[in-house]
Amino acid sequence: QVQLVESGGGLVQAGGSLRLSCAASGSGFRVNAMGWYRQAPGKQRELVALITSAGTTNYADSVKGRFAISRDNAKNTVYLQMNNLKPEDTAVYYCNSLGLLGWSSYESWGQGTQVTVSS
Repeated sequence: QVQLVESGGGLVQAGGSLRLSCAASGSGFRVNAMGWYRQAPGKQRELVALITSAGTTNYADSVKGRFAISRDNAKNTVYLQMNNLKPEDTAVYYCNSLGLLGWSSYESWGQGTQVTVSS
């Protein structure tokens, strides 16, 4: 089992910044991709940003130019730097990881961290 532990959420004013972190732990696993999703009240969970082990990134159009995803492969940790935050970025942010656990594929989710942006 691969566990994800997130940190870094909180309350910030519009225009401010936050940095989220997510560390994957376990044994016998290899991470292929890690990413961040978010879910606002009454809305479906949506992809925010994704990064592969090769460093390829993908962003939601709504965060391009404001958010940056990065990872430390040695630490199995992914980061999301969020700048120029807007009230519409308010949501619970979930870390996601895809990869191999032994000979099987896995997908894990973090417990979620609240990000609240005040206007």
